This record gives sequence, C-alpha cells and structure tokens, in this order.
Amino acid sequence: MKIACAGGALAREIERGGLTQLEFVDLCARECACDGIVLDARQFPRTDDDYLAQLKKMAVDWGLSIAGLWDAAFLRASSEAMLETLRLAVVLGAPLVAAPIASETESAWSGQLERLGIATSLAKQVNVTIALRNAPGTFAATTHDCKRVAKETDSAWLRFGPEPSSFDTASDAATLVADSVLLWSPIGESDDSIAKTVAAFSDFRGFVAVDDATGSASPRAIAAAVTRWRDGLEGARKELNRR
Repeated sequence: MKIACAGGALAREIERGGLTQLEFVDLCARECACDGIVLDARQFPRTDDDYLAQLKKMAVDWGLSIAGLWDAAFLRASSEAMLETLRLAVVLGAPLVAAPIASETESAWSGQLERLGIATSLAKQVNVTIALRNAPGTFAATTHDCKRVAKETDSAWLRFGPEPSSFDTASDAATLVADSVLLWSPIGESDDSIAKTVAAFSDFRGFVAVDDATGSASPRAIAAAVTRWRDGLEGARKELNRR
C-alpha cells in the first residue's frame, strides 16, 4: 500500500484562508511525507487549465501521485456537474473520482441507481473510475450494500473506495478487496484497527487516504497518522517474512 493525504482533512484551514491548495501539496510532501494526495473538488480556487497544470506540476516536482479526486456531491449531482468533476480528474491525471452514495433519506434507491448509471456512463467516456465510499445511513453502509450497488449498476467503471473501519461488525471488508481501488482511514484510527485493515487488504496495492471527517486535522496529526500507517505496513512485512 501507499499512503496519501486527503485535502478534506484540512478543510477548515483551507476554507479560512490559512492554507492554500498549493500549500497543501507542499505540506503533504515535506511535513507529512506522504506518497500521494487526494484532492477535494470543493477546494480549487480556480479550475482553468493553467491552474490545474500548475497544481499537477507541483505534485510531480514533489514526487507526489495524485491518487484521486474526492467529490462528496458527485453521485447526487447534475450531469453537467459530474462532467466538470471528471474534467478536473482528466486534466490532473487523477485515475479516479471518489464519492459516497446518497443517504436513504435523500433519495429512493431507483433514483440513486439512475444517477449511478449516468455517472458510470460519463466516467467510461473519459476513462476515469468511480470509487464508491461506504458511509452509515447510505445505500452503501455495509459490504452487502456495496456489492448490491455494484451488481445493480453493472459497470466496470464503478469500483470500491471503502473505509474499512466504518463498516458494521457484520460486514467483511476483505470481500471487497478485488474491486477496491482506494482505501480511507480516519485520522485517529488506532494501531489495532490499522493492523486489521492491513491484514484484510494484504493484496491491495493502491493508496490508503488519511482523512478527517470534521476537516479540522492539523499537519502534526496527519504526519502522526502517516507514521502509524507506515509502522503498520512495516510490521506486516516483517511478520510475512518470518513465516
């Protein structure tokens, strides 16, 4: 696994002007020692090609991969808004757009399935994968729910971007490994929880994104979370070598 930082973890700092998106990239590389970043669709001060090129070049110069683009509203948005998010991903070279599905109180399943059909059709056109993130109270709250969404959407452009620690106890996150393209980890995740995720996703070779749902993380907290993940991955490697 490789480790990324999600822009949403520092949402409050960026929103109040204490940190720019470009400074976020610099911070992830120098202070947090991440391998990549997940950019947040809400945090772009501009979306013209010149700015996007600058952002992409800065990530390249710092050796960071743009692991994906997070858009919390993507699967509830209009077709035009979906296309704009996908355009950002294409210009930035982001291989995926990560998004949660609607909550059960926001939309009927039939309506959400229709939006999924539109989203996957548009994603196919531009060769960008959608990474579905699970969340309590949504149509993708459990691993069973996630499989249902994937089965009924029936598209190779819809994959999973799970947050394993937020599944209920009846869920088996390991059953999603083959179709997972991104993992999420809350910033305060414990060493034991990280170890369980590493064990369940031992065959996963993508990014795990350190995130904070409140958007109020500090650079120090992000760096500490990255260190816990590196220690967890190293511990798993040593254990495997002992066998």
